[in-house]
Amino acid sequence: MAYVTAQLNLAKPRLGDGDQALWLMNGTDVHTDVDAADFISDGDDKGLKVSDVVIYVKTTATVGATVHSVSAVTAGGAATLTAAILA
Repeated sequence: MAYVTAQLNLAKPRLGDGDQALWLMNGTDVHTDVDAADFISDGDDKGLKVSDVVIYVKTTATVGATVHSVSAVTAGGAATLTAAILA
């Protein structure tokens, strides 16, 4: 499948300098696809910033949720996610 811009929504905006925004995203992609470089093709336009948090919910087959952080955003372009390390 592929990224669908309408499936990525801001849940909590940044409250100040150094704060992270929280985003919610759903789709049919497995989490390893979501971690692919430049998966969120309009990341800069949406307002994603490095260190923002994205909770991704897979809605078909093996339904589940994964937590990711934004690791890169290209000016005027895409964003890349990295699986979060929960320890």
